[in-house]
Amino acid sequence: MQIIISGAGEIGLYLAKMLIKENHNVTLIDINDTIIKEIDASYDLMTVSGDCTTFSVLKSVKIHNADLYIAVTNSQDTNILSCIFAKKLGAKKTVARVDDMEYLNPINKLTFINLGIDKMIYPELLAAKEIVGVIKQTGTTEVFEFSGGKLTLFVIKLDENSPVLNLSLIEASKLTKNKNFRAVAIKRLDKTIIPKGKDILKENDLVYIISSPDGVKDLLKLLGKEKLDINNVMFLGGSRISMKVSKFISQQLNVKIIESDPEKCLKLVEMLPNTMIIHGNGRNTELLLESGLEKCDAFVAVTGDSETNLITCILAKRYGVKQTFAEIENLDYIDIASKMGIDTIINKKLITASAIYTQTMKAEVTSIKCLTGTDAEVLEFVVSKDAIISQNRLKDIHLPEGVIIGGVVRAKKSFIALGDTQIKAKDRVVLFALPEAIHKIEYFF
Repeated sequence: MQIIISGAGEIGLYLAKMLIKENHNVTLIDINDTIIKEIDASYDLMTVSGDCTTFSVLKSVKIHNADLYIAVTNSQDTNILSCIFAKKLGAKKTVARVDDMEYLNPINKLTFINLGIDKMIYPELLAAKEIVGVIKQTGTTEVFEFSGGKLTLFVIKLDENSPVLNLSLIEASKLTKNKNFRAVAIKRLDKTIIPKGKDILKENDLVYIISSPDGVKDLLKLLGKEKLDINNVMFLGGSRISMKVSKFISQQLNVKIIESDPEKCLKLVEMLPNTMIIHGNGRNTELLLESGLEKCDAFVAVTGDSETNLITCILAKRYGVKQTFAEIENLDYIDIASKMGIDTIINKKLITASAIYTQTMKAEVTSIKCLTGTDAEVLEFVVSKDAIISQNRLKDIHLPEGVIIGGVVRAKKSFIALGDTQIKAKDRVVLFALPEAIHKIEYFF
């Protein structure tokens, strides 16, 4: 695909590097000439310095040939305007990063499509929803729902007390009669494994499991992960993420936000009447303890500074907090944070990439999750009429190496895929794929 990206910030640069690895032709635009020169010196990327809202710049990158135009600058207005211009000049699909909930209202969707914007992404809202999902389903590291919750991907770290340690997957499956979940991958150190029945589960493994709703309770029990009772949540940083999460949960849970900027505190008080706002430096241990850190069930660090988020989450763990969340935007820190005991890592680059990546697929893909700590992905495909995947039982179809099918949603029912499963047209299929297999699997749908 010919892909044009406007905005060479963290998200834009990450997307460009990821899409180039997928053999797409990518051009990156940014108005800051210094940033463009730095990128030119460090990466093998096509770049253009200029204003993406001007026709001359868009024409210079041959926008009329673009299969996909992505606007992820720091300005919502710039993103919307440039998408409108890009579509008028011939771009086939457009995606805009926004930061206003009003634009995502379904009532307004048709208006924006008519203007030329095919998809809008709000990274902070997506991050907030991920945090809420884990808070509701504690005992896990990450939780991703597919088809409205009919299938769920759980990422669970095996600790020293897990009942399945040193057992093969076959042996572990014999510990429960419930067959409504399936392991689709294991992350061990720096290696991602597509598991087979004889693979042994080890301490500190991250296990990726697809489950239907009927399997969740027994799944957590099997892996030794009790569902934690979360009542008190503390946020460090009055960011857009903490504001969104607070709006979602403050009616049911006790929520506190610590923020160092006094003006921002005043705004938070107005916007979040059910949340306690505390002014102060969250790196001050004394302030955290005075604010009730030891009584917290969940601690969410979203200051915008990865180091601060990492350090304070480690501190929270030391004082007995059950569930910690750290916003880590530096990808090099993700493995470090996981090894240091941080329960859930939030990375807006990965979240945004997941939301945009569906636009680059030829088959009908309704959802993609770029997973933290691994370059593998979980995808949800809709099976087309006469698709190869529907021509035989799964055990008789030679799928690409590095792919495992986890579950199927058919009409209103979901089930775990087995060798004898026969996929049908219009089924929604959730699968796990290593990078080299992602575009190979499209052929089957």
